[in-house]
Amino acid sequence: MGLQSPYEGVAICAPTTVPYVRFSPESAHWWAGAALQSLAQTTGLGPADIDGFCFASFSAAPDTVVGMVQHLGLSPRWMDHIPTGGASGVMALRRAARAVQCGDAEVVACVAADTNQIDSYRQTLAGFSRFSQDATYPYGFGGPNATFALITGNFMRQFGVTRETFGKLCVAQRQNALSNPLALMKTPLTLDQYMSARPISDPVHLFDCVMPCAGAEAFLVTTPEKAEELGLSSARVLATIERHNAFTEDSVQFRGGWERDREALWQRAGCVPEDMHCVQVYDDYPVIVAMQLADLGFCEKPDLTDFIAANDFTIPGSLPLNTNGGQLSAGQAGAAGGFQNLTEGLRQILRCPLGDQVPEAARALVSGFGLVNYDRGVCTGAAVLERQALR
Repeated sequence: MGLQSPYEGVAICAPTTVPYVRFSPESAHWWAGAALQSLAQTTGLGPADIDGFCFASFSAAPDTVVGMVQHLGLSPRWMDHIPTGGASGVMALRRAARAVQCGDAEVVACVAADTNQIDSYRQTLAGFSRFSQDATYPYGFGGPNATFALITGNFMRQFGVTRETFGKLCVAQRQNALSNPLALMKTPLTLDQYMSARPISDPVHLFDCVMPCAGAEAFLVTTPEKAEELGLSSARVLATIERHNAFTEDSVQFRGGWERDREALWQRAGCVPEDMHCVQVYDDYPVIVAMQLADLGFCEKPDLTDFIAANDFTIPGSLPLNTNGGQLSAGQAGAAGGFQNLTEGLRQILRCPLGDQVPEAARALVSGFGLVNYDRGVCTGAAVLERQALR
């Protein structure tokens, strides 16, 4: 510790979750409005008090952040649209923090919201990216299960990781979800159940897959003084990284941009992976959880099997991981899945988790991963957060 954070003068607070539902007749706009209403109840801030706005969504089309500020009755002097899916939470934090630092805004609401109607998933895939439309769909290849089967199979062969190793991560996250009243998956999961689950796209099986749902997540980025004025506990940002389209030379993704930038992350943060009290990584499939643990410096990839075997990833364990259950057990509410791990990490260090508390949590690592085309995810990011010392 002891180094000055590159994000001095910035506070992150008011983690907000609008309870997820499997399907919803409402629009993404409704869910974003519900998130702002929840923020208002927590902070006492109304639309006129919010002068910055970051927004992420898959299902708000044709609106971007521009349409959303009109729909929600906001009049910000700074705004940003973050179309990076599972990496959007970290990236919204980075942009909002710089806006606050340089005085472009004082109170930035970062919101991610998505609906899930009967046909939402098909529509999202159909318009996901031009790459998908031009380079994979015409050849009969499409959808995340097939993509992650390709990534998972390659990763298993390259590093000797087995389904049992992935299963330990999924079982631990389900155990964590049992204390979260908002998690959609509330039935205990055993390793035997994981291993015997029906195949979806070999080697991906049922419990390797997230369940799409509707929901919203939000948080505020402001100054420490403003957070104190509002009576809000807050965290400071020790360091962040972000990288897009890393390692294009890899024929199938087995690493992400975190590997390229992790030394800078830990150097700027003034700490090491072992100093983290909880780790909240993006978890659309367990192979990505394992990939992030290695790429962020907890172990090397050839050592993943031993590392995962040696650690307990439940809330009271040696390395509490995705303590709300993560997307694999709480649900994946579209782009809100890219905010979920950030709001949960923030809750743990502010001592207001949805479920059980990680003992003595003061620092959290949050990681994001998004926009997956065929054999790789394009966007990666991570942030180290620490509870703001009370003055």
